[in-house]
Amino acid sequence: MEYGINKGVGRSAEFKGLTAQYLFIFAGGLLAVFVLFVVLYMAGTDQWLCIGFGLAAATALVFFTFRLNAKYGEHGLMKLAASRRRPRYLINRKNVYRLLRDRKGKEAGHA
Repeated sequence: MEYGINKGVGRSAEFKGLTAQYLFIFAGGLLAVFVLFVVLYMAGTDQWLCIGFGLAAATALVFFTFRLNAKYGEHGLMKLAASRRRPRYLINRKNVYRLLRDRKGKEAGHA
């Protein structure tokens, strides 16, 4: 089977409804699940336990990735990360008189 990635001019990549950074989350998550599966199997964990873990983790990854895509949209995760880095409050410890005086000086052309 061959799946094409739909991409128009100036649009972000889209695959099966996943857009932008969700493709990287999805691919990286599946790779991490596979590596964890191999590590567990090589460590001697029961084969059926490894298969069950792999299926459950991959199913959860698919579910949560599509849920994030539907909830936040193409640029939503970047906006969420940016809003978390923005300060909640701006604190200005100057008194009101000094703020007004400094503002008048700048308007009058003083540096």
